[in-house]
Amino acid sequence: MEYSLILPNLHVVPTSHVKNKLFLFCIMLSLWVYMIYCCVGYCSTVPSLAHGSLSRRHNAADIDNQESSLGASRDLLNNENDLDSKGEEWEEIRSEVKALDDDTVSGSLNESESKKLPQAIIIGVKKGGTRALLESLRLHPDIRAVGAEPHFFDRNYDKGLEWYRELMPKSSEGQLTMEKTPSYYVTKDVPARIHAMSKDTKLIVVVRDPVTRAISDYTQTRSKKPDIPSFESLTFKNLSAGLIDTTWSAVQIGMYAKHLERWLHYFPMEQLLFVSGEGLISDPAGEMARVQDFLGLRRAVTEKHFHFNPAKGFPCLKRPEVNSKPHCLGKTKGRTHPNIDPEVVQRLRDFYKPFNNRFYRMTGNDFGWD
Repeated sequence: MEYSLILPNLHVVPTSHVKNKLFLFCIMLSLWVYMIYCCVGYCSTVPSLAHGSLSRRHNAADIDNQESSLGASRDLLNNENDLDSKGEEWEEIRSEVKALDDDTVSGSLNESESKKLPQAIIIGVKKGGTRALLESLRLHPDIRAVGAEPHFFDRNYDKGLEWYRELMPKSSEGQLTMEKTPSYYVTKDVPARIHAMSKDTKLIVVVRDPVTRAISDYTQTRSKKPDIPSFESLTFKNLSAGLIDTTWSAVQIGMYAKHLERWLHYFPMEQLLFVSGEGLISDPAGEMARVQDFLGLRRAVTEKHFHFNPAKGFPCLKRPEVNSKPHCLGKTKGRTHPNIDPEVVQRLRDFYKPFNNRFYRMTGNDFGWD
């Protein structure tokens, strides 16, 4: 009887012990199988990712080749698809990376931030100083601006406002979202499209002596296409008659009053601010004070943020709060202009004079270009 009493006890102990071991074994086996599955799954994705990346590169290369071949047949001097910063793409990429980095940091610090449609836009003009203005504004703590030019209202409008919103950097309550695309000012459909987005949008136009601007525009194009005709031959439809070719974009952009008429059909003058491109060089702090007042912001960007570089011929930016070195815009800014026949320059000045005078009257500001 004693044996039979002990025997059941012997059965109970090993059975419980075995169950525990079996349970642990099942857990370990499941984990082991899961780890193998994950490893195999990860490894299987690596080649496909590499292949996908390679395919995208090939596709991008094909597109580039197609665009290059199409570009040969375009009028390169009136190419509306030519970015204001074309040839300075490295600078815009750097600015965009900085913007993305800022988004990442701010997003990690403040989850309440979100992407908003811009409340203010720098709409022009090409070779007027829009990049200098944008980079100066990006120093302001209450401004969040996308570095690259979205070209939404002139080239990508069919992609919709949500696509446009996604391009914007994150901003918090009280911060102003901005972008700049210089071709907006001279593009026919843009005023109505911006008005449809928001009739309260504040618009900034950076203007510059139209003759100097045209020569700068030509200089940029020639830096990429050295074999283009001379500035003199492009300026005139008929050189002997002195007839200016107003279809050439380099000339057409500087007819500021003509373009402004289109904007005033949709926006009152008080919603537009005209910034002097020359002033951004000679008195950047003064121009920035006007811009910040126009945007309803405190004057956070002042003379301490600018350092004039004699070699460059224009101010460089610095962040005094972090004791950083001055940052100058790239080597593609401030290119040396070619020598232009003085008679051609004078004829252009005579051509622009009535447009300038009308522009002065419309804006209530004499920019002193004559």
